[in-house]
Amino acid sequence: MSKTQSQTSPKARFAVACFLRSAADNYARALEHFGLLDFYALGTRRGARGIPDAHSKLQPFFGLLNTMAGWTLPVYTAESFRFRLFGLFDKWVQHLLKPGQHLLTAYAFANDAMVQAKRHGGLAFLDAWTSHPVEFWDLLKAEQDRWNSRYAPVSRYYQDRSEDSVAKADYVFVSSTFTENSFLKQGFDPSRILMCPYPTDLSLFQPPTEPRPANRPLTILHTGGLSLRKGAPYLLEAFDLIRKEVPNAVLRVRRHIRDDALPTLKAYKDLPIEWSDSLSLPDHVRRYQTSDIFLFPSVEDGFALVVAEALACGLPVITTCNTGASDLIRSGVNGEVVPIRDPAALARATLLWWDRVRSGERISGFQELKERLSVQRFEQTLLGHLGKLGIQPGQLRS
Repeated sequence: MSKTQSQTSPKARFAVACFLRSAADNYARALEHFGLLDFYALGTRRGARGIPDAHSKLQPFFGLLNTMAGWTLPVYTAESFRFRLFGLFDKWVQHLLKPGQHLLTAYAFANDAMVQAKRHGGLAFLDAWTSHPVEFWDLLKAEQDRWNSRYAPVSRYYQDRSEDSVAKADYVFVSSTFTENSFLKQGFDPSRILMCPYPTDLSLFQPPTEPRPANRPLTILHTGGLSLRKGAPYLLEAFDLIRKEVPNAVLRVRRHIRDDALPTLKAYKDLPIEWSDSLSLPDHVRRYQTSDIFLFPSVEDGFALVVAEALACGLPVITTCNTGASDLIRSGVNGEVVPIRDPAALARATLLWWDRVRSGERISGFQELKERLSVQRFEQTLLGHLGKLGIQPGQLRS
């Protein structure tokens, strides 16, 4: 049960704990700016940008084990191994916590530390970066069954810890209406759901300055890697349909392939795909700027920052209603939102926008996008939530 405002000390400060650098970096930086951060615990050798060394607690051993697993094991196995490290990370965070500190963490990372924080007068906050764990599992289990995949959506160990972390949280931060609705559908108390869309630094993501080359074929970009969760079968089937209308169309995909997508990739092996490996940030931006349409057909995604990046680079985005970043899409203005598991709808929307793109039309709303995703708006939203809980900022830091 969540604590009331009267039980919360205005002087209480925060610990943030995440196994890897993630969207939780945004919360740590905001809390540091508000003078409310005691430490940010990470299982890495490098801290987060904007967090001083004095407030960074790092455990490189976890990162080393995770990296070695990524180099030597298949993707799914390496992921499951990483999840098993969360219990050790949790024990380390418990050792770092002091009485009275609030704890902000994410799914499965620090469940027992959440209990410890609450036992000693703090609140437990959860950054819900995907949909509610039950909905997450149900959506992806249905997808695995649909494609006869031998893999579970995620390891059962992670799933159980994720559900347990929700049960132990006083308040849950969500970044999208999709995620919020997933909690409401599970009967989660609406008063404990705090909407706080993630910010995105769009200073480097800009539309191209040069005109689109008239001889460039329809160039579709997808940067999320290939997996059943990211809608790989629907992406490839939609592209196959698109090529029936536009035979020289090109699909650009990041070469990050999850084990459960390998059969799908084999089935569509004859499709012309322009692969990319890890890119530098300038090359990543350039890939957006030299594409025409961003296609992102996820079955489940709490908030895909790549959607915001694509929009900032001037690409119309075709995505699904189960991608939290669909909150950024205005139909007919900067893209379209279609149902999940519908390659025909994906293809139709893409072809519609292709007609507009090749005629020279560009999407609009860049200033609104930047304001909506600004760090300042994120910080003010977060500060408003904390104020309602009786938590006031300390000495603001530059």
